[in-house]
Amino acid sequence: MQSLEEKYYPAKWWEQAPNGKILCTLCPRYCTIGEGQAGFCFIRQNIGGSLYSVGYGRPTGFAIDPIEKKPLNHFLPGSEILSFGTAGCNLGCKFCQNWSTSKARIDTNNSIYATPEDVIQIAKKYKTPSIAYTYNDPVIFGEYVIDVSKIARQNGINNVMVTAGYIDKNARKDVFRHIDAANVDLKAFTEKFYHNLTFSHITDVLETLIWLKKETGIWIEITNLIIPDENDSDDEIRKMCDWIVENLGDEVPLHFTAFHPDFKMIDKPGTPQSTLSKARSISKSRGIKYCYTGNVHDIDGQTTYCPYCNSKLISRNWHSVISNKLREGHCYNCGLMIAGKF
Repeated sequence: MQSLEEKYYPAKWWEQAPNGKILCTLCPRYCTIGEGQAGFCFIRQNIGGSLYSVGYGRPTGFAIDPIEKKPLNHFLPGSEILSFGTAGCNLGCKFCQNWSTSKARIDTNNSIYATPEDVIQIAKKYKTPSIAYTYNDPVIFGEYVIDVSKIARQNGINNVMVTAGYIDKNARKDVFRHIDAANVDLKAFTEKFYHNLTFSHITDVLETLIWLKKETGIWIEITNLIIPDENDSDDEIRKMCDWIVENLGDEVPLHFTAFHPDFKMIDKPGTPQSTLSKARSISKSRGIKYCYTGNVHDIDGQTTYCPYCNSKLISRNWHSVISNKLREGHCYNCGLMIAGKF
């Protein structure tokens, strides 16, 4: 018979709570978990008075994606990336675009077994220069991220986190230790939106963004999924862009992506392309140098321009790079160094 340690992975970031339950300290939700119960994310469970990660080594599948699909436009553009996630999530977004996985329990979702070494071998087999921890939020399987990313770095493979950034300030030092790039989903710029539509808080996400930019060498890009009548006002977009410029600088790429009706918000219309284009225009007027649109067919909105001479540098059609005129990371026309890893 397998021991618990052989069947499930002992979790990090927890302590005994005064009421006899377990306090999980991985994310700002700080779930108190009774015997036999799971936290909000489904995959961190109290078994016999100890916390286990039942999602460790149990991805729901693998895919080879263009890195632009994460989306990352300034990190090895045109390259492929091995992507995987698990079941569960530590946010409760009513508009989740990937709810069939993020809202599934590990025992009811079709998962496979893969050790960290297995993941590296898959990346090597398909010769992908990077691995993405994505689909659901990789914060909740932080132990798995740490073990895979450590071996990946030893083998010269890049690590990419696609995350909402909802993580405890102490745990993030461990989880992001071997990460090279991250796309952080800044879902809106009001606490009302975060509280009502994601069951989380915006302050923790903003703190993660500041920490990533100022205290790590991780390349970051930001995605903002625009939902009609929820977070699409000009004023909110202006405030978000101003905050980014003031706290993160003007070279962090910002992606405005289109919502489509899903999960518990099927009554909402999809985001018009005109809304995305307007948001991109606002962001450029507030000083953001690299602004993009996503989830729509918009070649201009997906093109990287030189912020100095406005030359077209990287042209994209959906997630495919049509042309790349960068010269060792510099504009071919004026020589400006473009922010990113190329």
